[in-house]
Amino acid sequence: MRLLKLLTATSCQATLLFLLLLNAPWLSAAEINVAVDRSSVNLNESFQITYTATDSPDDDPDFTPLEQDFEILGQSQSTHSSWINGTSSKTIQWVLQVMAKHAGNLTVPAVQFGDDVSQTATVQVTEVAANKDLPADSDLFMEVEASPEDPYVQSQVLYTMRLYRKVEISQASLNEPELADAVIEKLGDDSNYSMQINGADYWVTERKYAIFPQKSGRMTIKPLELTAQVVTATRPSFGGFFNPRMTKTRRVASRTVALDVKPAASSFTGQHWLPAEQLQLNQEWSGDFEHMKVGEPLTRTLKLLAKGTTVSQLPELSTAKTQDQLKSYPDQPVLKEQKKGDGVIALREEKIALIPSKEGGYKLPAIEVLWFNTGTQQMEIATIPETTIHAVAAASAATAPVPAKAPVEAVARPETVELSPPGQARQTNIWLGVSGFLAVGWLATLIYFLSRRRAQKPVPQAAAAAEVNLNDSIKRLKQACSDDDAVAAKEALLDWGRQKFDTTNLGAIAFCCDARLRDEIQLLNQVLYGRDARQWQGKRLFQAFSENKARERIAQTSDSGLEPLYRL
Repeated sequence: MRLLKLLTATSCQATLLFLLLLNAPWLSAAEINVAVDRSSVNLNESFQITYTATDSPDDDPDFTPLEQDFEILGQSQSTHSSWINGTSSKTIQWVLQVMAKHAGNLTVPAVQFGDDVSQTATVQVTEVAANKDLPADSDLFMEVEASPEDPYVQSQVLYTMRLYRKVEISQASLNEPELADAVIEKLGDDSNYSMQINGADYWVTERKYAIFPQKSGRMTIKPLELTAQVVTATRPSFGGFFNPRMTKTRRVASRTVALDVKPAASSFTGQHWLPAEQLQLNQEWSGDFEHMKVGEPLTRTLKLLAKGTTVSQLPELSTAKTQDQLKSYPDQPVLKEQKKGDGVIALREEKIALIPSKEGGYKLPAIEVLWFNTGTQQMEIATIPETTIHAVAAASAATAPVPAKAPVEAVARPETVELSPPGQARQTNIWLGVSGFLAVGWLATLIYFLSRRRAQKPVPQAAAAAEVNLNDSIKRLKQACSDDDAVAAKEALLDWGRQKFDTTNLGAIAFCCDARLRDEIQLLNQVLYGRDARQWQGKRLFQAFSENKARERIAQTSDSGLEPLYRL
């Protein structure tokens, strides 16, 4: 008995000790992420390393391991706390300004925060020429570069501007790059860092753009021009109590950059020219496509992700028709763009609901996207292989028992009918009469108000007729594009543009549309009025037209306000 009590006490103590250890704060390590503001820098060029913790770490950080490859120029710490829906969150950041001691692919080592440890990161440090050619007035100057300078048509060109200064400036204004027949996108926020050139310290502001030339040939990017007030000196006034700063206006300009834009590669055999740096194609399913239920929908999601291109260049994915027993209901495509420091990332996502009408197997054809890799200078094919889906009988239909047919005499047996007493029957008849009278009165009142409302607010026949005419022009455009009839497509577009934008020519209609539809309308215009007669294919025009229409519908939905709760 005494031994049993001893074992019980020991077990309770062990359990209590386990619970205390489980709740000990040092057992839950804080997650500490690390990030650099630029993945590639030059030697003698500063950059930022940011450590972020979502909880208080075990101790203060020890940044000594960084001193092997980096010089720490300065550091700061900030804490941000918030309370949302009863849940508190805390973020602590340490920001270090550093400069690499040598060139190479350097690793930002893990840093100890007491018992907690941060993650690692990498940065590419490039060595630059020691004697950089500086302009005559080298306290404020600008550099620009384009990479590559010999791109393919519609491929991405990274255009970088760097402003170097040793003086203090204010009220600065900088124009945007200009290039005819090109799409230009600003990439992210400006980067600010310090840099040593020939022993002198400069503050550098870096800005990046992505440029997509839309035609081949030699194209010129006009110079950028900066106008700013430069602080020169101070002068005493009123006995030295006030020292207003003296400034003068300075204007600096960059050089002109010329691009030799190459046409689409002759080795590319696809119908839709798609240059990109990287491309991924995949599919996802909302359930088990090998055991679909007859009559129940299953959603197939197709995703096309490309780096170094715009979303308007991504082709339509779901084009093949399914079998008659497999109904497909495509949703409007989701089109997104992300502008990062190293270029544009475009996403096209299509969702298709599939509903089988009978049991069996259904084959979905393979999907292929031909694209041109601007890095390897070769055509590549992204593929989703042929997919076979299987439909089985719904669980309710397969497992539910079939009810037996009830005999007629069982329903008509007198003993199953309950009769009401005579008094109750008379009372019921009275209430039925009152209810009928009230129902007739309510119906008459409803008819009266509806007739008044119809008289006060007539049907907008003109608007309905305009909608019919607009839809008719769209149908004619679809048919013309299907028949590859350029003249009929032009007439349908003109009719549509006349009703939609009150315009009378293809150029004005193109100006009112998004980039991809604008390009297709301009291509149609060239086919109709250009010197070289060539075969025109209308599929791409109507695809761009449909996507333009989808974007307008999404914009109208997001911009429309709430309707009033009560109508008078």
